[in-house]
Amino acid sequence: MPWPSRKRDKGAVADKKEPDAKIAKTEEKTPDKEEEEKSTKPPAGSSKSGWKNWKKTKESDSGGEESKITYCHWLLKSEPESRLEKGVDVKFSIDDLKAQPNQTTFWDGVRNYQARNFLRAMKLGQQAFFYHSNCKEPGIVAIVKIVKEAYPDHTQFDQKDPHYDSSSRKENPKWSMVDVQFVRMTKRFIPLSEIKAHHLAHKADGGPLKNMMLFTRQRLSIQPLTQEEFDFVLSLEEEKPH
Repeated sequence: MPWPSRKRDKGAVADKKEPDAKIAKTEEKTPDKEEEEKSTKPPAGSSKSGWKNWKKTKESDSGGEESKITYCHWLLKSEPESRLEKGVDVKFSIDDLKAQPNQTTFWDGVRNYQARNFLRAMKLGQQAFFYHSNCKEPGIVAIVKIVKEAYPDHTQFDQKDPHYDSSSRKENPKWSMVDVQFVRMTKRFIPLSEIKAHHLAHKADGGPLKNMMLFTRQRLSIQPLTQEEFDFVLSLEEEKPH
């Protein structure tokens, strides 16, 4: 598949790049401004009733059984606005993904070990939120799915690529990538500020977003989600923005 660079995680370095026509994702460059700068705290109180109503619906659907705490969904950050990294524009928005052949691309450029391990844990068919990062208003814009499990990231061997790693060897590659495919846009844009309001409320009342990695490890460009976290965030697309 022909795309550019996706994310990178150089230990807190926003990592994305976009050689040719691929995807530039964001990773962990500077403590993602998005989470810290753009996370204004909306009224957390309004989240509680939403959580209780959501919980009641989920319990009626599942007989009240709690979801197992396992990661089966993901959140992938990508930068929708131009940013040069070593002379390469690492921009890659959801529109860029939709413009790719078969609306599919590889998610390369990840240079953080924890994020890489999350990539390697992804399974075929699992879904992920496509998250616009390091922009005026960060948030979730779409859903994508994993269509190819982890394999060596070719950009680590390309000296012209912003994410070139001279210490990586082809016989034992350090970095991996996966292929993702566009599934659909979310019914509405779900901003970081809104998700944070629920997170703050859930920390107080034990809701599903209380430990969401978007706020506990905000600098990671690839983050796992539990079934409860994914379902709750997805339910927000049905609500009118506050």
